[in-house]
Amino acid sequence: MLIILMAIGYYMQGINWFDDKFAKALSNIILKVALPCAIFSDMISKFKIDDMITLAPGIVYVILSIFIGYFISWLVVKALHVSKERRIVMMAGFNITNTAFIGLPLNVALFGAISLPYLIVYYLVNTVILWTFTLWTFSIGDPTLSTQAVDKGERHMKLNWQHIIPAPLWGFIVAIPFMIWWPDADHALPTFILQTLHGLGALVTPLALFYIGIMLRKFGLRNMSFGRDNIIVLIGRFIVAPALMVGIIWVGSGFGIDLVRLFSHTLVIQAATPAFAVLPILADQYHCDVKFATDIVVSTSTLFVIVVPIIMWLLTVY
Repeated sequence: MLIILMAIGYYMQGINWFDDKFAKALSNIILKVALPCAIFSDMISKFKIDDMITLAPGIVYVILSIFIGYFISWLVVKALHVSKERRIVMMAGFNITNTAFIGLPLNVALFGAISLPYLIVYYLVNTVILWTFTLWTFSIGDPTLSTQAVDKGERHMKLNWQHIIPAPLWGFIVAIPFMIWWPDADHALPTFILQTLHGLGALVTPLALFYIGIMLRKFGLRNMSFGRDNIIVLIGRFIVAPALMVGIIWVGSGFGIDLVRLFSHTLVIQAATPAFAVLPILADQYHCDVKFATDIVVSTSTLFVIVVPIIMWLLTVY
């Protein structure tokens, strides 16, 4: 499905259905309309405060794995002197996954619907970190903002409220009171509102994949490279991230904080899912290397079908 939707965007761009402004408009629709609705709808329907309390150890493990991964990736980009246009993209691709659109169906296929509460843990933390910390790193790492600040004689970059509280984060913020004081909101709200939110949220996956297809056509699929930086991200996404999660779970068990086997397996598999689909959109919004971001999404979304069975085998053996 992922490949077909990307191919449709690729083909439509190839027959000149879209002008140069379309991709920019598409990214705005995804980030400022579809994603906030998707996040709000998913939060009130899939997350309950009581569930989050009982799953707290897993939340801590995911937070630790992502932030330790960010520290490792920061050391890597510094040591390798990665260009400014690629640093933030590389770190995000290293650590943030496509949990909602690939991880969820993958997890259900591997472990069944019984794994959904454990998947929700990873999804929540991954989503919150993506639209807070990761987006913040993009905003302060925007190479054009740094240049503008120098041109204006400013020594410190100023962030506006859109950088601090981006549109997708409002979906999460607005959902919190519903989760606390109106836990059955997903059933009590008028049907037309729920259907509207669900319909707009459902646009995220196809539109994001269309966008990747458009970018592939613009840059040329044959020009997709596997240079040093690309390979480093693949190693981080498919080897370092799941190994880090395994290590954190093992250390936690040494302190008596044990997870059930299905919970730990879910966290490891989710740590090895592809890079999040809107990475090229963020790269475009914050003037980073869009082609590099597109390469990361396409390559990780292709290679994960090889990586996941290997990880599943290792989990079964060990």
